[in-house]
Amino acid sequence: MAAIISNGSEWIASAGIGETSGWLAPSALLAQQRGDGISFQTLAIIVAVGVFALISFVVFLLVVKYIGLWIQAKTSNARVSMTSLIGMGFRQVDPRIIVNAKIMATQAGLDISEPNGVTTARLEAHYLAGGHVMRVIQAIIAAQRARIDLDFDRAAAIDLAGRDCLDAVQTSVNPKVIDCPDLRKGKDFLSAVAKNGVELKVRARVTVRTNLDQLIGGATEETVIARVGESIVSSIGSSTTHGDVLERPDTISKAVLARGLDAQTAFEIVSIDIADIEVGENIGARLQVDQAEADTRVARANAERRRAEAIAMEQEMKAEVALNQAKLIGAEARVPEAMAAAFRGGRMRVN
Repeated sequence: MAAIISNGSEWIASAGIGETSGWLAPSALLAQQRGDGISFQTLAIIVAVGVFALISFVVFLLVVKYIGLWIQAKTSNARVSMTSLIGMGFRQVDPRIIVNAKIMATQAGLDISEPNGVTTARLEAHYLAGGHVMRVIQAIIAAQRARIDLDFDRAAAIDLAGRDCLDAVQTSVNPKVIDCPDLRKGKDFLSAVAKNGVELKVRARVTVRTNLDQLIGGATEETVIARVGESIVSSIGSSTTHGDVLERPDTISKAVLARGLDAQTAFEIVSIDIADIEVGENIGARLQVDQAEADTRVARANAERRRAEAIAMEQEMKAEVALNQAKLIGAEARVPEAMAAAFRGGRMRVN
């Protein structure tokens, strides 16, 4: 260390820094007085060179780290700068996802220009908001191929709302079929009763496609299933006989479809088809039998009540007869006494 300081002092002296520059003279003089010291300017130069070397080394490492992604984006005309890639690292953004999404958008012919296009900043913002960047880009590309109006803002809003925007676009292009009732909940049939009391077990299939205009805030698939099931039960219940439904099941599906059950939902109902109908129990007859049995039990109860009342009345009558007999015997017992009293009083004579 002393050798380095001594060499530095000799270099300063040989360069004439302390002699030619007046404002450097005190420092040089101080260095000469110390003998083994170093000037402030030299120390500043050394520190500056060290900091510059450190910064250059860090920049070199960052460039080496992101050079592959930058070249990939550059060759694809994806417009992702090196400074953006370095900034993504500091912002905790995965640059590979952003670059791949930008390349995918560019190759698909999407607008990547400022300010309304699929820009790097907008992709980063959606990533930081917790969105699925790749699925959003895939959804926009699928919508563009299917000629569906879907821009980045709309797709990002759908994604951040918790809906799968790619699945929504695919369902718009290729409608899906849902069972009514939902077989996943362990119920195989809808049970409905016609006016003649016969039960019908029905299973329907509803073909729906996604309504992108109402996807945010619209009711889900469970609501559609519930509405369709309620309408089928109501339509069968308004039928005069179960035979009418068995003869023309399409009347039920047409009546249900005409009710506009997809209002305020995330789906548009394409068709409602009755997949299966089975005749169940005669609910009306069973109810009549149950009612007859109930009436019989009521009549028996009433008869038993009347019998009990008659028996009670009979016992009361018997008690009253016994009471009257006792009174009669008592009265008969007093007749001789009355006759004797009459004889004694002279009110009665024997001729």
